[in-house]
Amino acid sequence: MFRNVTSLLVGLMIFLLVLPRADAAFSRVIIDPGHGEHDKGGSYGYVYEKHLALDTARRLAVILEQVGLKVTLTRTRDKFLRLDQRSKLGNRYRNAIFVSIHYNWTRRSSVAGGETFYYYQAGKPLAVAIQKHMCSSARIYNRGVKKSSFHVIRETKKNPSVLVECGFVSNSWERQKCMTGSHRQKLAEGIAKGILEYRWNTR
Repeated sequence: MFRNVTSLLVGLMIFLLVLPRADAAFSRVIIDPGHGEHDKGGSYGYVYEKHLALDTARRLAVILEQVGLKVTLTRTRDKFLRLDQRSKLGNRYRNAIFVSIHYNWTRRSSVAGGETFYYYQAGKPLAVAIQKHMCSSARIYNRGVKKSSFHVIRETKKNPSVLVECGFVSNSWERQKCMTGSHRQKLAEGIAKGILEYRWNTR
């Protein structure tokens, strides 16, 4: 469905970071595409956050599965899930991490860039790694790593959890980029690189 991950950098990271090891930090990634169904999320015209988040999450799942990680998606289609249902899935598995995928919106149309949130300290190193690689891979403005009490990361207590904002649909320039599959692929590849770096560092 999506193009194969063929860049030399991604291939090199796969070789270095996911060689089988008995002491691997986790074996499963729970990916949570934000919003769904009647909950459109941030939007501009017919550009809905729920669609962008799901597509990016599915691309991320393909990459992670290609390198041998188990992947669980909280939703695989345009379906509404309550926040507590999402965090329940985040707590279901052992040896896992939880990554919630979103796109941002604000009334200030000049604001752009990506940012990654954590709540518990255990999630901060994951947020730092994802933020660094996502912004570098997709060439978006780095708005930093921040602590926040979003429900899905506050209530996912058994596993490291983060919430990733991939860009602003309220910014016309960034919205046009986010509407292209190639840009969403770069975002997914960057998030994957961050996950793999975190996995290596926490082995």
